[in-house]
Amino acid sequence: MASTAKRLLEQLAHPGPHDVLRGDLALVGLPGVVFTPRAGLNLPAVAFGHGWLQPPGRYHGLLRHLASWGIVAAAPATHRGALPSHRLFAADLRTTLDIVTTLRLGPDGISVDPTRLGLAGHSIGGGAAVLAAVPDDADTRPRVRAVATVAPAQTMPPATTAALGINAPGLHLASDDDLLAPPTGNAEAISKAWAGPVQLRMIPKMTHLGVTEGTHWSQVFLQGKPQYAVQRRVRALFTAFFLTELAGDDTYRELLDHDLKAARIAYEDEATATSRV
Repeated sequence: MASTAKRLLEQLAHPGPHDVLRGDLALVGLPGVVFTPRAGLNLPAVAFGHGWLQPPGRYHGLLRHLASWGIVAAAPATHRGALPSHRLFAADLRTTLDIVTTLRLGPDGISVDPTRLGLAGHSIGGGAAVLAAVPDDADTRPRVRAVATVAPAQTMPPATTAALGINAPGLHLASDDDLLAPPTGNAEAISKAWAGPVQLRMIPKMTHLGVTEGTHWSQVFLQGKPQYAVQRRVRALFTAFFLTELAGDDTYRELLDHDLKAARIAYEDEATATSRV
C-alpha cells in the first residue's frame, strides 16, 4: 500500500543500525574515500561517482548512510577538473569496486561479496556509472548487479548508448527543476534506452546541486545548493534499491513498487511494472 511505501521512505531516510568506519582509498593507490559498516563479511558494495567539479566530500553523508545500512560505499576522487574524461572516470569506478572486493577492509577484516556489486553517481558521475556498468565479455571482473543515478549527465561516449547494453536493474532520479541536467535529455533518455528493468523517478524541486552537502566554490555558477529534503529522499531510495537488488532484502521492495508524491514514477520498464494501490 502507498501508506507502507511512505513509512519505508521515512524509515530509510534515517541512518541504519550499523556503526560506520571511514577509510582512505589513497592508501592503495587511488585517491578517494570508503565507508563501511564496523563489521561484516560478504557485504554488498557500491562505487559512487561525484558530479562535475565536485569533491567526494560533498557526498560523505550519502556514503555514510549506505554504510549504516550494511553497504560498503566508496568514491574515487579523480577527474575533478573542468574537462574530465568520462571514459577514464568510469574505469576508476570499476577499479574502486576491484579494490573493495579484493582487500580486507577495517580492523576486523570486513569483506565484500564480488557477486553483489553496484554503481551509483551524480551528474557526470551518474553518466560515468552507466558507462562503467556495461559488461565486457573479455573482462573477467564480476558484473555489476545494480545501477542508481541522480541527475545523470550525458557523457562521451554517450551514456544513452551504453544503457542499451545494461541488463542490470537501474534506478534514475531526476527533476524538472534541474536546469543543468534536464530529465528529458538525460535521465529519461537513459532510462528509455535501458536494456534491463529500470525506473525513473522525479524528485520535486530538486536543483542540480540539491543532493550535495556543505558548501563549494562551484555553487557560484552551478545551479542550486544543498537541499536537505532532497538528500533524505535520495538516501532512502538508493538504500531501498541497493538493499533489494544487492542484498536480496525484499523488506523495502514495496517502496520501489509504489508511486509517491515525494518521488513520482515518470517511467518504468513494462516488464517490471506492478499494480499500485
